[in-house]
Amino acid sequence: MIHIEQILKRAQETEPLVQCITNFVTVNDCANIILAAGGTPSMSHVKEEAAEAVQKAGALVCNMGAIEDAEAMILAGKEANRLGIPVILDPVAAGGTSLRRETAKKLLEEVHFSVIRGNASEIRSLTGEKVTGKGVDAAAPDIITEDNVSVAVCGMRQLAEQTKSVIVVSGITDLISDGKRTVLVRNGCTTMSKITGSGCMVTSLIGVYCGACPEYPLEAAVTGMTVMGIAGEAAEKRRITNGTGNATFRNDLIDAVFNFTEKQLTEEMKVEIYGR
Repeated sequence: MIHIEQILKRAQETEPLVQCITNFVTVNDCANIILAAGGTPSMSHVKEEAAEAVQKAGALVCNMGAIEDAEAMILAGKEANRLGIPVILDPVAAGGTSLRRETAKKLLEEVHFSVIRGNASEIRSLTGEKVTGKGVDAAAPDIITEDNVSVAVCGMRQLAEQTKSVIVVSGITDLISDGKRTVLVRNGCTTMSKITGSGCMVTSLIGVYCGACPEYPLEAAVTGMTVMGIAGEAAEKRRITNGTGNATFRNDLIDAVFNFTEKQLTEEMKVEIYGR
């Protein structure tokens, strides 16, 4: 067992290289938030070099927003698996089209993922359930609330056991489970849903912390979700104080990760073990 404060510190000390195969809409934000957290980004995505590029990485992030690079994800993912490098999947809009359903299925068959992070609709789609998400957003019936959290946790645990992965569902309350242990993170703010790429960025953050502590994927995922949530709260305070909008909020969010401290984590995190 390792405390998330230790993971935060280790990431800043080791500066893990995180290879991201991610979409063109969010690639710059993902690279910058990796740098802000103390990591080093590599955005290599072409299939001809993907497997070779991952050999020096601490973690690999595969984002299905770049569905055209699925072959590169598989090549890099297999090499990362061979080398014991953690691989993180962001199944963007996984249930949205037949292409995405088939690609998600193939990725899960070909690559073992240490962590899979998505919204409620995306994660539900990986279990084979039919979902009606709107683009990259979760559908209203899939959103996790206090009333249906027990059902959501049950499904997450089953998927975690099936895939041998840590499953992360982002939402008003974030859920993280390895099939045995389940953690709830209640940090964050609604403005995070008003910028493009907040999900891609938090998946990249999880990549940093998995790269720093590959033997603790659950704790690394909790660290990523908590840091992102607290940073979002800090950016929201600045937005309200200064009367700015979502574009400035995005920059303030990255700044908040850059300036993040262990003291801030211990004082502001809202993390609980589910079922206790």
